[in-house]
Amino acid sequence: MGLGEALKGAITRFMSRGRYDKEVLEELIRDIQRALLSADVHVELVMEISDKIRRKAAGVTPPPGVSRREMVFKIVFDELVQLLGGAHGPYKPLKKPTVLMVVGIQGSGKTTSVAKLAHYFSRNGYRVGVVCADTYRPAAYQQLQQLLAEKNIPVLGETESDDAVGIAKKGVEILKQQGAEIIIVDTAGRHKDQESLMSELKEIQKLIQPDEVVLVLDSTIGQRARSQAEAFHKVAGVGWVMLTKMDTSARAGGALSAVAATGAPVRFIGTGERLEDIETFSADRYLTRLLGMPDLVSLVERVKLAEVSFSESSAERMLSGRFTIEEMVRQARELTKMGPLEKIISALPIPGAKTQQLDNLEAQVRRWEAIVNSMTPEERRDPTIIDSSRARRIARGAGVSEKDVKRLIKQYSEMRRLMKRLKRDAGRIPKGLLEGLMRRGIGGPS
Repeated sequence: MGLGEALKGAITRFMSRGRYDKEVLEELIRDIQRALLSADVHVELVMEISDKIRRKAAGVTPPPGVSRREMVFKIVFDELVQLLGGAHGPYKPLKKPTVLMVVGIQGSGKTTSVAKLAHYFSRNGYRVGVVCADTYRPAAYQQLQQLLAEKNIPVLGETESDDAVGIAKKGVEILKQQGAEIIIVDTAGRHKDQESLMSELKEIQKLIQPDEVVLVLDSTIGQRARSQAEAFHKVAGVGWVMLTKMDTSARAGGALSAVAATGAPVRFIGTGERLEDIETFSADRYLTRLLGMPDLVSLVERVKLAEVSFSESSAERMLSGRFTIEEMVRQARELTKMGPLEKIISALPIPGAKTQQLDNLEAQVRRWEAIVNSMTPEERRDPTIIDSSRARRIARGAGVSEKDVKRLIKQYSEMRRLMKRLKRDAGRIPKGLLEGLMRRGIGGPS
């Protein structure tokens, strides 16, 4: 069981209890302890948060209209947010141009993370350039060029030189002359005990004088993230951290809490292999998703990075259940640009929604498009009129089976019900919590 499921189960059991007393509170605290320890959070931190919850819950006086259980939930939520690094707004560059020097351990996904950051900033309106100063891994330069070739993001480097310091200095100077607003310098992966490489890192930093040093860490290393973050911070003064493999790591809680203990904020997380699999990080948003609440800000980011276009009127029709079968298929085509559906569904306020409802979407969409194109305008407006005779005609025209036609009509009916349920369940999210997330996530202070 993952951290999210364990925490969600603990809070669900607590909120559903018919009474509230010290015994019920202690049961909640024990459940939270088990969830955090299984996620590799350090035992001292677990005991510390337990004591804080116990102490604050004992002295809390709920305001009118709020139950004691609801107040305890807020205490738990706030303490977990602090444990995982606190709440903050989206990252914004300090100035223009801003030079970011990216450091990390070899094998942490650093070069891919550099490409993701470059794509993210570019999609958010900045002129971005990348310098590859990793001369120890010959494929690093080619990898960056390949990843960013279609994104119109320049990548500078030299395949014939092993002078990482000179490459970094020259590349930054060229990109500044070309008007780059954010310059990302990729350095060689190195371990905290490799003294020669750490010395080279100091020399690069001295010459290019980056505005911020970005540390990329693999979240699967759990509590060891702290020692690595502290070592790099001692050498280069880490400004912020990006954690990779957050989609697969059962030890993410350990890595997050360990990094938070160093004082270096986690600003971005990597959630997959594609360039679009990057999200800005704030502990409150991360926790809302773990607990099954909506992370609407991450959904907005994913739409933007995938270059997906949803009109406001179309979105309103979808949410109200008034969309046509033609609109459903068109929006399903857009969704295929956004990556695995579990990442999209997890960002929506649909408790218990199953991604199996839309398994193999890419293949289904192709069949759906053929079916809809074989319908008459009247059938597209109201698929309920499609009987067996009409279904046979549509199937022949689309080159599919009659069963495929009926399955699409069933999917359409289920989707309308799902969208109506989404709109209904969204109203159950604590209003103050959701509004706070939106303020911090969109246009909030950094």
